[in-house]
Order: sequence, then structure tokens, then C-alpha cells
Amino acid sequence: MNALDVVLWVVAPYVALTVFVLGHVWRYRYDKFGWTTRSSQMYESRLLRIGSPLFHFGILVVLLGHIGGLVIPKSWTEAAGVSEEAYHVVAVVLGTIAGVATLGGLAILIYRRRTVGPVFTATTRNDKLMYAVLAVTIVLGLAATVMANIVGGGYDYRTTISPWFRSIFYFQPDPALMAGAPLLFQLHALSALLLFAVWPFTRLVHMLTAPVGYLTRPYVVYRSRAEQPTGARAPRRGWEPSR
Repeated sequence: MNALDVVLWVVAPYVALTVFVLGHVWRYRYDKFGWTTRSSQMYESRLLRIGSPLFHFGILVVLLGHIGGLVIPKSWTEAAGVSEEAYHVVAVVLGTIAGVATLGGLAILIYRRRTVGPVFTATTRNDKLMYAVLAVTIVLGLAATVMANIVGGGYDYRTTISPWFRSIFYFQPDPALMAGAPLLFQLHALSALLLFAVWPFTRLVHMLTAPVGYLTRPYVVYRSRAEQPTGARAPRRGWEPSR
């Protein structure tokens, strides 16, 4: 382990997390009306109906897999009766399928954004940066899974990367755990840190919102045009004679 390992696996995570938290606070305070998906469905819906569900359902499974693999210690799953072999098979199979679905959906969305004129015109520089970083992160994660567990002989990241990830939140980071991880896993982790750093300044902020206000807002009152005030003359059918 050297000084570069400390910068990459101690300093960089805390910088990314600080920007992630403070960036969202700043965005909510000074750009509340910009806290939106900036939907482009009105411009094109055929490709969106395919790419959006594929990407969102895929990324949801990927997210749940990362939570299970990074947050839950290996000893907990073993205590629950889940063997290492069973966990490995499920994680690799579901992770690969979800990764391919996510990448395919993202590819469709990027193609749509580049080829549909109005959608491309509405694309900002932040959108382009977000798509690039997100695509790199997904590709590196999928490549790490395939190369280590399908092509290679397997790699148990729950003995190195997972403890390092949890040690950051314990404020006792152990860079030595990441220093010995395979290169693709290291690149995937660094790209994820970059993604977290740019997250607050892109449309990805919509992931952290929910329409809670709809539960308490007043009812919207609708009145029929057929209703007439008391004493008013009922409208006649057809043309009225001129006077």
C-alpha cells in the first residue's frame, strides 16, 4: 500500500460522499424547480417505452444486488443458511442478467437522445456527462462480474471490497482491502465514486424524491360546464335568432 492507495480508497470516497450530500442540499435549496426528470416523452415515446422500463427494472435489481453484497456481511448470509456457492450462483446469474438489461436499456435511451431531434436539442451538457459516467460504471461492473466469475476462476468480493465499503461509514477506512482487489473492480469502484460526485447536478436527483406532498395537498375541485347558476337561463340548442 502506498500514498496513491490512500488517496484513492480513503480520500476520494469521503470527497465523493461530501459532494453527494452537500450537492443535494444546495440543489434543493437553490434549484428546487429544476429537481425533475426533465421528461422528453412528449417528443418521442416508441423507443422510450422500450428503453426506459428495461433500464429502470434492470438498475433496480443491480441496486438491490449491490446493497445485499456490500452492506450485508458475509457472516450474516451464512448464519441465515445461505451457502457461499448458492449465493455466488444467484449473484452472478441475476447480476449478469440485470447488468445486460440495464446496459441495453441505457443504449436505447442514448440512441434515442442522439437521433431524435427535439430530444437531442433538450439534452444539456450535464446530461451528456451523466450518461457517459453511468455507461462507464455499468460496463465496468458487468465486465468485472463476467471476467472474474464466468471467464475467470471466481472472486469473492465480500472478503475485500465489502468490508472496505462498510469501513468508510465506520470512519475506519482500510485501503489495503481495495489495494489488492482486481483492476476491473477497482475501476468500477472509482467510476461509481465519480458518479456519486456528479449525481446532485444531474437529473438523477429524481431518484431521491417521492410525491409525499400528494397525500396532504387539498383536493382539486372540478365543476361541470353543464351546471348553471340558480336563476340563469338555460342555453338553447342551435343558433339563436339575431335581434
